[in-house]
Amino acid sequence: MAADITQGVPDGGYGSPTDKAPSGRLEDPEKMAISGDATDDDTGTPPAETQAQQRWNESAVNIYRFFSSIYAFILMGMTDGAVGALLPYIETYYTISYTVVSLVFLSPFVGYLLAAILNNLIHHHFGQVGVAVLGPVSRLVGIIPLVFHPPYPALPVVLLFTGFGNGIEDSAWNAWIGNMQRANELLGFLHGAYGLGATIGPLIATAMVTRAGLPWYTFYYVMIGLDGLALLLLTTAFWRATASVHRAQHRAANGGKRTTTRTVLRSPIVWLVALFLLGYVGAEVSLGGWIVTFMLRVRGAEPFIAGLTVTFFWLGLTVGRVALGFVTGRIGEKLAITVYLLLSIALQLLYWLVPNFAASAVFVTFLGFFLGPLFPAAIVAATKLLPSDYHVSAIGFAAAFGGGGAALFPFAVGAIAQSKGVEVLQPVCLAILVFILLMWWLLPGGLRMGGLENARDSGEKVGDGFRNSVGWLRSKATGRKLG
Repeated sequence: MAADITQGVPDGGYGSPTDKAPSGRLEDPEKMAISGDATDDDTGTPPAETQAQQRWNESAVNIYRFFSSIYAFILMGMTDGAVGALLPYIETYYTISYTVVSLVFLSPFVGYLLAAILNNLIHHHFGQVGVAVLGPVSRLVGIIPLVFHPPYPALPVVLLFTGFGNGIEDSAWNAWIGNMQRANELLGFLHGAYGLGATIGPLIATAMVTRAGLPWYTFYYVMIGLDGLALLLLTTAFWRATASVHRAQHRAANGGKRTTTRTVLRSPIVWLVALFLLGYVGAEVSLGGWIVTFMLRVRGAEPFIAGLTVTFFWLGLTVGRVALGFVTGRIGEKLAITVYLLLSIALQLLYWLVPNFAASAVFVTFLGFFLGPLFPAAIVAATKLLPSDYHVSAIGFAAAFGGGGAALFPFAVGAIAQSKGVEVLQPVCLAILVFILLMWWLLPGGLRMGGLENARDSGEKVGDGFRNSVGWLRSKATGRKLG
């Protein structure tokens, strides 16, 4: 599927799997020369300031790494998506309340937070190969105890490790692919892989429980095998991407100085993108995590049909990430995401207010479709607005911190639902969508095409575009009154 993105690209503009070094051997990305080649603004790819951007298919090594990253995101999606589908059965198995069962969402937040803080340090001391090993190993540490269905208090503890594993991979592979040529499309495929995993994970888990009559924890036998394969693929793919390689590339990008996480966190843009992603992922996983329970308890659906609904949501999200990834960069990230969010808010309102199961299934599918491109577009916006030496730390922090929304907000929904009912899912998600729309508008660049690049070059501050828009509206309103 990823091969489709090369259609219509002239030779030399995007590269091919057979690009070779002068010696005739396939070129190793670790040996590529540093240069300042410009890129095409129409592709939606951020220009490199001091280092030539890689292409996903410029060498056999990069192709292997790209598809290994895709596989890792499929497993991340399966891990996150299956929790929501299994939630009613975990609740019944342990005879616990909404608030207590919601701890399975909250504990991974600690893991994501640690990943956000340690991402830059891991790259500096271990390189990408360190992430390639730590990610799958951490997930395995969190998943293996689940097959023994331990007492419930152990579940939130072990799931902290899955949060850490997902967090460091989320941050590392987003930072790597977000700096490639045609980043919008490639990130669309990367996050589409997450959506694919979140689609098939609940489907497999639901079928195992409702059709095969298996206990909820048997699903994790499948995940152990898949994560073991991920460890093999990622380790071999990134074996030569060591700490020394990372430090050498970093020195080339910023003149020999190390950009620390503390320095990066002084940028308001980093925090704005991080908060945007925190809210976005929170809305995404709150919907995915509580749809089955909502459809069972509020819409009165049958268990298997309710499980299919969450599959429709993740399927819509997957298709949206891939399909709209080709649209977003061509009309501009700021305008595209504004339109997608406004449509998402409208669909969320319909999902809440129309008390019909079939209609709810349709609304939630399209809601997933328009939510899909938000994460990739935020990563691309960060690369366009921030200096190149900030990218690994900033994108890594924002992605991992934002991934914590997958734990924080679903837990909040469960805690509130304990006293108010699972119907609180809808107003909570609606409020989150409005919040992230405001965060998006505060980013520099306005809604015009090329605004993000111009904002960086002109030194535009956070909120300037929003204030200018408000001033323009006020002037128009004043002019009408005077007229």
